Amino acid sequence: MASRVAFDQVVVGDVLPEKRVRITRLDLVRYAGASGDFNVIHWNERVAKLVGLPDVIAHGMYTMAQAGRVVTDWVTDPAALEEFGVRFTRPVPVPDDDQGAEVTFTGVVAEKLDGQRVKVNITAMCGDASVLGRANAVVRLS
Repeated sequence: MASRVAFDQVVVGDVLPEKRVRITRLDLVRYAGASGDFNVIHWNERVAKLVGLPDVIAHGMYTMAQAGRVVTDWVTDPAALEEFGVRFTRPVPVPDDDQGAEVTFTGVVAEKLDGQRVKVNITAMCGDASVLGRANAVVRLS
């Protein structure tokens, strides 16, 4: 399936649709099982606080995957994603309640590249805190 976003219709500065993701402790359990990452800071509040964290925290790779979805949802084809990278700047604390944590992801077209490709800068915010830095993706458009 090819991207439904046309390269000639995109301009630098275009804003991608915002994506809000609620992360609960159940999501962390499911991700741990799927990824094999059972690090205790992702499920044991006592240990997380003992090592200086505010609470149990979301897996960085889970947060990164959700950030990538803001781009793949926009282009409608995950295979259009050619490059993707982030720096983890702050953890996402996930309280033990029915609400969990909400992370808001946004993206903006930062540059048009050769070969029908664009670079997208991604922002990930949990409350007032940016949780990812240097988050960007390169996608091939139709």
